[in-house]
Amino acid sequence: MVEKYKTLVIVGETGCGKSTQLPQYLMEAGWAANNYVIAVTQPRRVATVTVAKRVAEERGVMLGDEVGYAIRFDDAWDENHTRIKFMTDGLLVREMMKDPLLSKYSVIMLDEAHERTLYTDIVIGLLRKIQKKRPALRLIVASATLDAEKFRDFFNDNPTKDSRLDTAGILTVEGNMYTTDVFYSLNPVPDYMKATVETVVKIHRSEPPGDILAFLTGQDEVDEAVSLLIEEARRSSKDGMKIWALPMYAALPSSEQMKVFARTSQNTRKIVVATTIAEASITINGIAYVIDCGFVKFKAVNAKTGIESLVTVPVSQASAQQRSGRAGRVRSGKAYRLYTEDDFHKLREDTVPEMQRSNLAPVILQLKALGIDKVLRFHFLSPPPAQNMVRGLELLYALGALDDDGDLTDPLGKMMAEFPLNPMYAKMLLSSGDLGCSEEAVIIAAMTQIQNIHITISGKKITSDKAKRKFSVMEGDHLSLLNVYRAFHKYGQNSRWCHNNCLNYKGLCRANEIIQQLKVILKRFNIPLVSCDGDVDTIRQCIVMGFFANAARLHYSGAYLTIKDEYTLNIHPTSVLYTEKPPEWIVFNEVVQTKKDFMRDVTVIEPEWLYELAPHYYQYGTESEIAASKRPRIGT
Repeated sequence: MVEKYKTLVIVGETGCGKSTQLPQYLMEAGWAANNYVIAVTQPRRVATVTVAKRVAEERGVMLGDEVGYAIRFDDAWDENHTRIKFMTDGLLVREMMKDPLLSKYSVIMLDEAHERTLYTDIVIGLLRKIQKKRPALRLIVASATLDAEKFRDFFNDNPTKDSRLDTAGILTVEGNMYTTDVFYSLNPVPDYMKATVETVVKIHRSEPPGDILAFLTGQDEVDEAVSLLIEEARRSSKDGMKIWALPMYAALPSSEQMKVFARTSQNTRKIVVATTIAEASITINGIAYVIDCGFVKFKAVNAKTGIESLVTVPVSQASAQQRSGRAGRVRSGKAYRLYTEDDFHKLREDTVPEMQRSNLAPVILQLKALGIDKVLRFHFLSPPPAQNMVRGLELLYALGALDDDGDLTDPLGKMMAEFPLNPMYAKMLLSSGDLGCSEEAVIIAAMTQIQNIHITISGKKITSDKAKRKFSVMEGDHLSLLNVYRAFHKYGQNSRWCHNNCLNYKGLCRANEIIQQLKVILKRFNIPLVSCDGDVDTIRQCIVMGFFANAARLHYSGAYLTIKDEYTLNIHPTSVLYTEKPPEWIVFNEVVQTKKDFMRDVTVIEPEWLYELAPHYYQYGTESEIAASKRPRIGT
């Protein structure tokens, strides 16, 4: 079918081996001859690395030679020898910036396409354009659950009704799935976190051997559940089978992630508490029981305010099926859904594609950099809302990446597109040379990419909080992170020192790697790498250069209002600025939505910096208003 069709849509059940076997079959069939490469994209970094390792093992080769991988800020592949290359879909978009027709690839396989991430959708639209210029390029769209006909019709370049002229086909592959019994709650669960832990304990006490996989929404919940299960394990260690509780989420250091794949001894039950990362991207052998909390956390943009936040929402029916399917991989399994059967039938059939709920500024910047000027007419598989598109264009214009005609500015816009970061961070880094604090800006940008720098040791929250306060400064989170990194260097990048100060050693080592890569990009653009020698105001002004659109002011109610839309926000409890005397003016990195909308990574600023450093975005009001509040107003 790959010989016959330009695009092949493969609907493969979980466990049919599509991720690991198909690239090898293609290589054996000669698709990697003449120095061509077979590319396999994955939406998640963990899956990219684990699948690459598995395929390298099966082929009996060193990872990074015949089989390699590339993810953001990390890779292991060889330009001359790698024939099967696993990468994230975001990395493939970056490759298109260097080689628009992807001339070194013979086949590109989009794996886990049903996840419909932002970059998956961009890649799908771009590959449709590339195929018109390069008919020899073969495309495989693979997934466990997928609207196959929608994909087939999107790629099918056949204006006639004659199916013999179709350029896209569908192939269905069965997996060796065992039966899974699904159980529902009789009544709605008031606290899914607590109910998840209780269900794990009940299964452990009453069900025969078999590992347990429990789904929760985020890192905090996962860590808390694992702590509770470790306490339970200590209590019940004398009663027979032992408990080995492990967390699994994207921000976890890779060495910790790999523990979930380890085999357990005969008298031990492994319990993996995971986010959606374990839903489809990775396969953990030995799982016989699955617990589905019924919720998922993802990024969504508020169309009215343009603020992107992490929100917790009910899962879709497709996601629920994926989760329960994890239990029937090695034997008959059981899935426990912590919601009623009626509620299941009320769920959406599919998850909303990320393209329709995200901040589109990074997408527009990438498309413009690839020479697609008319982004509104780009062929999206699921077109985004016009309001989100307008918001993205406005932000890029405010950052100076687009000119009055909506074209990419030269050099600023073109340079911003080269950074594998949010456009706001790119602007901050590109401004840092002129302000004389590029060394500090690079550290701050790298440290904010690591999600769990401070570690809370189970049962020692007070100790962990004290350790965090050692590095905290009143100017905010960004400068506190700078302190952490500098202390890490001062004490010789020592793992024991990190442990004593409740810091994530692997995360800080990762920040080191990111810093080196960002410095390479800055050097390429001739931006001097200089330090401001502790000038705190200069560093904060540099942060404002990138994040001026995310400014907020303290309201007399105790909450904050964004300057642009007067949207109510609160400082996150983990922030160093979560104090009795909160600062009046701040900028923030992102918003997380739980019971309230919380700002994370917050820095204290002076109000005059907003209209001095972003005069095109902010202006003073009338003289009386200035005297009363010294508050910048949005310019028209």
